[in-house]
Amino acid sequence: MKIEENVSLRSYNTFGIDVQAKRFVSVRTEDELVSVLRNHVGSKFIISGGSNMVLTRNLDCLVIHINIKGISTQFSPKPGHIRITAKAGENWHEFVLYCITNGYGGLENLSLIPGCVGSSPIQNIGAYGVEIKDTFVKCAAINIDTGERRVFSAGECQFGYRDSIFKHKVKGQYIITEVTYELSTDNHQYNTSYGAIESQLRLTGRIDSPDLQSISDAVIAIRQSKLPDPKILGNSGSFFKNPIVPKIIYEKLQQQFPTMPHYPVSPTEVKVPAGWLIEQSGLKGKRFGEVGVHEKQALVLVNYGKGTGQDIANLARKIQQMVKDKFEIELEIEVNIIENC
Repeated sequence: MKIEENVSLRSYNTFGIDVQAKRFVSVRTEDELVSVLRNHVGSKFIISGGSNMVLTRNLDCLVIHINIKGISTQFSPKPGHIRITAKAGENWHEFVLYCITNGYGGLENLSLIPGCVGSSPIQNIGAYGVEIKDTFVKCAAINIDTGERRVFSAGECQFGYRDSIFKHKVKGQYIITEVTYELSTDNHQYNTSYGAIESQLRLTGRIDSPDLQSISDAVIAIRQSKLPDPKILGNSGSFFKNPIVPKIIYEKLQQQFPTMPHYPVSPTEVKVPAGWLIEQSGLKGKRFGEVGVHEKQALVLVNYGKGTGQDIANLARKIQQMVKDKFEIELEIEVNIIENC
Protein backbone atom coordinates (compact mmCIF):
# COMPACT_ATOMS: atom_id res chain seq x y z
CA MET A 1 0.00 0.00 0.00
CA LYS A 2 1.68 3.18 -1.24
CA ILE A 3 0.45 6.75 -1.31
CA GLU A 4 1.20 8.32 -4.70
CA GLU A 5 1.16 11.97 -5.67
CA ASN A 6 -0.48 13.77 -8.63
CA VAL A 7 -2.31 10.76 -10.06
CA SER A 8 -4.68 11.07 -13.02
CA LEU A 9 -8.17 9.75 -12.28
CA ARG A 10 -9.14 9.33 -15.95
CA SER A 11 -9.14 5.53 -15.70
CA TYR A 12 -10.99 5.61 -12.36
CA ASN A 13 -14.21 7.21 -13.60
CA THR A 14 -16.47 5.97 -16.39
CA PHE A 15 -16.85 9.44 -17.93
CA GLY A 16 -13.11 9.34 -18.60
CA ILE A 17 -12.61 12.82 -17.16
CA ASP A 18 -8.95 13.69 -16.68
CA VAL A 19 -8.58 15.30 -13.27
CA GLN A 20 -5.70 14.90 -10.84
CA ALA A 21 -5.63 13.54 -7.31
CA LYS A 22 -3.08 15.36 -5.18
CA ARG A 23 -2.57 12.13 -3.22
CA PHE A 24 -3.85 8.64 -4.11
CA VAL A 25 -3.85 5.24 -2.46
CA SER A 26 -5.44 1.94 -3.43
CA VAL A 27 -6.52 -0.30 -0.52
CA ARG A 28 -7.00 -4.05 -0.90
CA THR A 29 -8.23 -5.07 2.57
CA GLU A 30 -10.39 -3.63 5.33
CA ASP A 31 -7.32 -3.45 7.57
CA GLU A 32 -5.50 -1.31 4.99
CA LEU A 33 -8.53 0.94 4.73
CA VAL A 34 -8.77 1.39 8.49
CA SER A 35 -5.03 2.10 8.66
CA VAL A 36 -5.28 4.83 6.02
CA LEU A 37 -8.30 6.42 7.68
CA ARG A 38 -6.68 6.49 11.11
CA ASN A 39 -3.20 7.58 10.07
CA HIS A 40 -3.93 10.31 7.58
CA VAL A 41 -5.56 13.53 8.70
CA GLY A 42 -7.41 15.90 6.43
CA SER A 43 -10.13 15.50 3.85
CA LYS A 44 -10.51 12.25 1.96
CA PHE A 45 -12.39 11.22 -1.18
CA ILE A 46 -13.55 7.66 -1.84
CA ILE A 47 -13.58 6.13 -5.30
CA SER A 48 -14.28 2.59 -6.51
CA GLY A 49 -15.75 1.86 -9.94
CA GLY A 50 -16.29 5.55 -10.61
CA SER A 51 -19.55 4.87 -12.43
CA ASN A 52 -21.76 7.28 -10.57
CA MET A 53 -19.80 10.51 -10.45
CA VAL A 54 -18.80 13.57 -12.43
CA LEU A 55 -15.44 14.98 -11.36
CA THR A 56 -15.46 18.70 -12.07
CA ARG A 57 -11.99 19.65 -10.80
CA ASN A 58 -8.68 18.36 -9.43
CA LEU A 59 -9.00 16.81 -5.99
CA ASP A 60 -6.76 18.51 -3.45
CA CYS A 61 -7.02 15.71 -0.90
CA LEU A 62 -6.28 12.04 -0.33
CA VAL A 63 -8.21 9.88 -2.80
CA ILE A 64 -8.80 6.35 -1.49
CA HIS A 65 -9.48 3.73 -4.14
CA ILE A 66 -11.50 0.79 -2.77
CA ASN A 67 -9.97 -2.28 -4.41
CA ILE A 68 -11.09 -4.90 -1.90
CA LYS A 69 -11.90 -8.17 -3.69
CA GLY A 70 -13.41 -11.54 -2.79
CA ILE A 71 -16.62 -13.59 -2.98
CA SER A 72 -17.85 -16.12 -0.42
CA THR A 73 -21.06 -18.05 0.31
CA GLN A 74 -22.86 -18.79 3.57
CA PHE A 75 -25.83 -20.82 4.76
CA SER A 76 -29.26 -19.26 4.31
CA PRO A 77 -32.12 -20.05 6.69
CA LYS A 78 -34.49 -19.63 3.76
CA PRO A 79 -35.06 -22.98 1.96
CA GLY A 80 -33.81 -23.05 -1.64
CA HIS A 81 -31.56 -20.03 -1.10
CA ILE A 82 -27.94 -19.19 -0.36
CA ARG A 83 -26.28 -16.11 1.04
CA ILE A 84 -23.39 -14.71 -0.95
CA THR A 85 -21.04 -11.95 0.15
CA ALA A 86 -19.03 -9.88 -2.31
CA LYS A 87 -16.34 -7.39 -1.36
CA ALA A 88 -16.88 -3.79 -2.40
CA GLY A 89 -14.23 -3.72 -5.13
CA GLU A 90 -15.72 -6.58 -7.14
CA ASN A 91 -16.93 -5.48 -10.57
CA TRP A 92 -20.74 -5.58 -10.45
CA HIS A 93 -21.37 -7.19 -13.85
CA GLU A 94 -18.69 -9.83 -13.29
CA PHE A 95 -20.27 -10.60 -9.92
CA VAL A 96 -23.69 -11.05 -11.55
CA LEU A 97 -22.16 -13.41 -14.12
CA TYR A 98 -20.48 -15.36 -11.31
CA CYS A 99 -23.86 -15.82 -9.63
CA ILE A 100 -25.49 -16.97 -12.87
CA THR A 101 -22.67 -19.45 -13.59
CA ASN A 102 -23.17 -20.97 -10.14
CA GLY A 103 -26.95 -21.14 -10.49
CA TYR A 104 -27.80 -18.36 -8.03
CA GLY A 105 -30.88 -16.37 -9.06
CA GLY A 106 -32.09 -12.87 -8.32
CA LEU A 107 -29.56 -10.54 -9.94
CA GLU A 108 -29.80 -11.57 -13.59
CA ASN A 109 -31.96 -8.58 -14.52
CA LEU A 110 -29.17 -6.32 -13.26
CA SER A 111 -26.59 -7.54 -15.78
CA LEU A 112 -24.22 -5.05 -17.41
CA ILE A 113 -24.83 -2.24 -14.92
CA PRO A 114 -21.51 -0.39 -14.57
CA GLY A 115 -19.69 0.03 -11.29
CA CYS A 116 -18.65 -2.09 -8.33
CA VAL A 117 -20.51 -4.05 -5.68
CA GLY A 118 -19.86 -1.49 -2.94
CA SER A 119 -21.95 1.18 -4.63
CA SER A 120 -24.97 -1.06 -5.26
CA PRO A 121 -26.73 -0.35 -1.91
CA ILE A 122 -26.02 3.38 -2.07
CA GLN A 123 -28.11 3.81 -5.21
CA ASN A 124 -30.36 0.80 -4.60
CA ILE A 125 -29.49 0.04 -8.22
CA GLY A 126 -32.29 -1.39 -10.30
CA ALA A 127 -33.34 -2.32 -13.81
CA TYR A 128 -36.13 -4.19 -15.58
CA GLY A 129 -38.34 -4.65 -12.54
CA VAL A 130 -35.62 -5.64 -10.06
CA GLU A 131 -33.85 -3.61 -7.35
CA ILE A 132 -31.04 -4.45 -4.96
CA LYS A 133 -33.41 -4.26 -2.00
CA ASP A 134 -35.17 -7.38 -3.33
CA THR A 135 -32.19 -9.63 -2.46
CA PHE A 136 -30.16 -7.48 -0.05
CA VAL A 137 -29.43 -8.91 3.41
CA LYS A 138 -26.78 -6.62 4.90
CA CYS A 139 -23.64 -4.67 4.22
CA ALA A 140 -20.54 -3.94 6.25
CA ALA A 141 -19.10 -0.44 6.32
CA ILE A 142 -16.22 1.44 7.92
CA ASN A 143 -16.81 4.75 9.68
CA ILE A 144 -14.56 7.32 7.98
CA ASP A 145 -13.93 9.32 11.17
CA THR A 146 -13.39 6.48 13.65
CA GLY A 147 -12.37 3.48 11.54
CA GLU A 148 -14.98 1.38 13.33
CA ARG A 149 -16.91 -1.33 11.49
CA ARG A 150 -20.70 -1.35 11.36
CA VAL A 151 -23.18 -3.72 9.75
CA PHE A 152 -26.34 -2.26 8.18
CA SER A 153 -29.43 -4.44 7.80
CA ALA A 154 -31.87 -4.01 4.91
CA GLY A 155 -34.25 -2.10 7.17
CA GLU A 156 -31.51 0.21 8.40
CA CYS A 157 -30.56 1.06 4.81
CA GLN A 158 -33.97 2.69 4.27
CA PHE A 159 -34.11 1.77 0.59
CA GLY A 160 -36.22 3.81 -1.82
CA TYR A 161 -36.26 4.44 -5.55
CA ARG A 162 -32.53 4.89 -6.36
CA ASP A 163 -32.14 5.89 -2.76
CA SER A 164 -30.81 4.76 0.61
CA ILE A 165 -29.62 6.05 3.97
CA PHE A 166 -26.13 6.41 2.44
CA LYS A 167 -27.38 9.29 0.29
CA HIS A 168 -28.96 11.15 3.21
CA LYS A 169 -28.65 10.53 6.94
CA VAL A 170 -25.16 8.95 6.88
CA LYS A 171 -23.93 10.41 3.60
CA GLY A 172 -20.16 10.77 3.62
CA GLN A 173 -19.81 8.96 6.95
CA TYR A 174 -19.21 5.36 5.88
CA ILE A 175 -17.32 3.32 3.28
CA ILE A 176 -19.06 0.09 2.32
CA THR A 177 -16.59 -2.81 2.24
CA GLU A 178 -18.83 -5.82 1.50
CA VAL A 179 -22.44 -6.65 0.65
CA THR A 180 -24.44 -9.82 1.33
CA TYR A 181 -27.34 -10.96 -0.84
CA GLU A 182 -29.79 -13.85 -0.51
CA LEU A 183 -30.20 -15.60 -3.85
CA SER A 184 -32.24 -18.59 -4.96
CA THR A 185 -30.60 -21.93 -5.76
CA ASP A 186 -33.68 -23.61 -7.26
CA ASN A 187 -37.27 -22.80 -8.23
CA HIS A 188 -36.06 -19.41 -9.44
CA GLN A 189 -38.67 -16.67 -9.75
CA TYR A 190 -37.95 -15.07 -13.11
CA ASN A 191 -38.95 -11.47 -13.76
CA THR A 192 -39.64 -11.11 -17.48
CA SER A 193 -42.54 -8.68 -17.16
CA TYR A 194 -40.81 -5.86 -19.02
CA GLY A 195 -41.80 -5.88 -22.67
CA ALA A 196 -38.25 -5.47 -23.91
CA ILE A 197 -37.15 -8.64 -22.12
CA GLU A 198 -40.11 -10.60 -23.46
CA SER A 199 -39.39 -9.41 -27.00
CA GLN A 200 -35.73 -10.38 -26.72
CA LEU A 201 -36.59 -13.82 -25.32
CA ARG A 202 -38.92 -14.38 -28.27
CA LEU A 203 -36.11 -13.53 -30.66
CA THR A 204 -33.91 -16.17 -29.05
CA GLY A 205 -36.67 -18.76 -28.70
CA ARG A 206 -36.60 -18.74 -24.90
CA ILE A 207 -39.89 -17.01 -24.13
CA ASP A 208 -41.48 -20.26 -22.92
CA SER A 209 -38.38 -21.62 -21.19
CA PRO A 210 -36.36 -18.77 -19.68
CA ASP A 211 -33.48 -19.42 -17.33
CA LEU A 212 -30.93 -17.28 -15.52
CA GLN A 213 -28.54 -17.18 -18.47
CA SER A 214 -31.13 -16.42 -21.13
CA ILE A 215 -32.59 -13.56 -19.09
CA SER A 216 -29.12 -12.14 -18.46
CA ASP A 217 -28.32 -12.45 -22.17
CA ALA A 218 -31.56 -10.66 -23.03
CA VAL A 219 -30.79 -7.80 -20.65
CA ILE A 220 -27.25 -7.50 -22.00
CA ALA A 221 -28.51 -7.40 -25.59
CA ILE A 222 -31.08 -4.72 -24.73
CA ARG A 223 -28.57 -2.56 -22.86
CA GLN A 224 -25.93 -2.90 -25.57
CA SER A 225 -28.46 -1.89 -28.24
CA LYS A 226 -29.16 1.47 -26.64
CA LEU A 227 -26.44 2.23 -24.08
CA PRO A 228 -22.83 3.13 -24.98
CA ASP A 229 -19.89 1.17 -23.60
CA PRO A 230 -18.05 3.49 -21.14
CA LYS A 231 -14.75 2.04 -22.39
CA ILE A 232 -15.53 3.46 -25.83
CA LEU A 233 -17.69 6.50 -25.07
CA GLY A 234 -17.48 8.02 -21.59
CA ASN A 235 -20.75 7.92 -19.66
CA SER A 236 -22.29 6.87 -16.35
CA GLY A 237 -25.45 5.19 -17.61
CA SER A 238 -28.72 6.81 -16.60
CA PHE A 239 -27.95 10.37 -15.52
CA PHE A 240 -31.39 11.37 -14.21
CA LYS A 241 -34.02 9.66 -12.10
CA ASN A 242 -37.37 8.94 -13.71
CA PRO A 243 -39.58 11.53 -11.97
CA ILE A 244 -42.56 10.43 -9.91
CA VAL A 245 -45.42 12.93 -10.15
CA PRO A 246 -48.94 13.15 -8.69
CA LYS A 247 -51.44 11.37 -10.90
CA ILE A 248 -53.55 14.52 -11.17
CA ILE A 249 -50.54 16.44 -12.57
CA TYR A 250 -49.85 13.67 -15.07
CA GLU A 251 -53.47 13.69 -16.27
CA LYS A 252 -53.26 17.45 -16.91
CA LEU A 253 -50.00 17.00 -18.84
CA GLN A 254 -51.46 14.13 -20.84
CA GLN A 255 -54.14 16.44 -22.21
CA GLN A 256 -51.36 18.55 -23.71
CA PHE A 257 -49.03 15.64 -24.53
CA PRO A 258 -51.28 12.63 -25.34
CA THR A 259 -48.35 10.27 -26.06
CA MET A 260 -46.64 10.83 -22.71
CA PRO A 261 -45.85 7.37 -21.29
CA HIS A 262 -46.25 6.56 -17.63
CA TYR A 263 -46.04 3.73 -15.11
CA PRO A 264 -48.32 3.66 -12.03
CA VAL A 265 -46.41 3.46 -8.75
CA SER A 266 -49.36 4.02 -6.38
CA PRO A 267 -53.04 4.96 -6.60
CA THR A 268 -52.02 8.63 -6.52
CA GLU A 269 -48.62 8.72 -8.27
CA VAL A 270 -47.12 7.78 -11.63
CA LYS A 271 -43.58 7.53 -12.93
CA VAL A 272 -42.72 9.34 -16.16
CA PRO A 273 -39.64 8.28 -18.19
CA ALA A 274 -37.00 11.00 -17.94
CA GLY A 275 -35.59 9.92 -21.29
CA TRP A 276 -38.89 10.67 -23.00
CA LEU A 277 -39.05 14.13 -21.40
CA ILE A 278 -35.51 14.92 -22.57
CA GLU A 279 -36.18 13.61 -26.08
CA GLN A 280 -39.38 15.64 -26.36
CA SER A 281 -37.38 18.69 -25.34
CA GLY A 282 -35.37 18.25 -28.54
CA LEU A 283 -32.13 17.16 -26.90
CA LYS A 284 -31.69 13.52 -27.92
CA GLY A 285 -28.51 13.09 -29.93
CA LYS A 286 -27.50 16.73 -29.49
CA ARG A 287 -23.81 17.49 -29.12
CA PHE A 288 -22.44 20.47 -27.20
CA GLY A 289 -18.72 20.68 -27.86
CA GLU A 290 -17.06 17.62 -26.35
CA VAL A 291 -20.17 16.41 -24.47
CA GLY A 292 -23.73 15.59 -25.43
CA VAL A 293 -26.90 13.53 -25.12
CA HIS A 294 -26.63 10.02 -26.50
CA GLU A 295 -28.27 9.42 -29.86
CA LYS A 296 -30.00 6.20 -28.82
CA GLN A 297 -30.92 6.93 -25.20
CA ALA A 298 -31.63 10.49 -24.09
CA LEU A 299 -31.20 9.53 -20.44
CA VAL A 300 -27.47 9.08 -21.03
CA LEU A 301 -24.98 11.96 -21.17
CA VAL A 302 -21.69 11.25 -22.92
CA ASN A 303 -18.14 12.53 -23.08
CA TYR A 304 -16.73 12.42 -26.62
CA GLY A 305 -13.19 12.40 -25.29
CA LYS A 306 -12.04 15.80 -24.15
CA GLY A 307 -15.06 16.99 -22.20
CA THR A 308 -14.61 18.23 -18.66
CA GLY A 309 -16.71 17.47 -15.63
CA GLN A 310 -17.91 21.06 -15.66
CA ASP A 311 -19.08 20.59 -19.27
CA ILE A 312 -21.16 17.59 -18.16
CA ALA A 313 -22.55 19.44 -15.14
CA ASN A 314 -23.51 22.45 -17.26
CA LEU A 315 -25.26 20.23 -19.80
CA ALA A 316 -27.18 18.46 -17.02
CA ARG A 317 -28.44 21.76 -15.66
CA LYS A 318 -29.39 22.92 -19.16
CA ILE A 319 -31.46 19.73 -19.58
CA GLN A 320 -33.13 20.22 -16.21
CA GLN A 321 -34.14 23.76 -17.14
CA MET A 322 -35.47 22.84 -20.60
CA VAL A 323 -37.57 19.97 -19.21
CA LYS A 324 -38.92 22.21 -16.46
CA ASP A 325 -39.79 24.94 -18.96
CA LYS A 326 -41.67 22.51 -21.21
CA PHE A 327 -43.33 20.15 -18.73
CA GLU A 328 -43.03 21.85 -15.33
CA ILE A 329 -41.37 18.69 -14.06
CA GLU A 330 -38.16 18.80 -12.02
CA LEU A 331 -35.59 16.22 -13.13
CA GLU A 332 -33.40 14.95 -10.31
CA ILE A 333 -29.79 14.11 -11.13
CA GLU A 334 -28.92 10.52 -10.22
CA VAL A 335 -25.16 10.92 -10.66
CA ASN A 336 -23.01 12.63 -8.01
CA ILE A 337 -21.49 15.88 -9.28
CA ILE A 338 -18.25 16.34 -7.34
CA GLU A 339 -17.33 20.00 -7.00
CA ASN A 340 -15.03 19.81 -3.99
CA CYS A 341 -13.03 17.27 -2.04
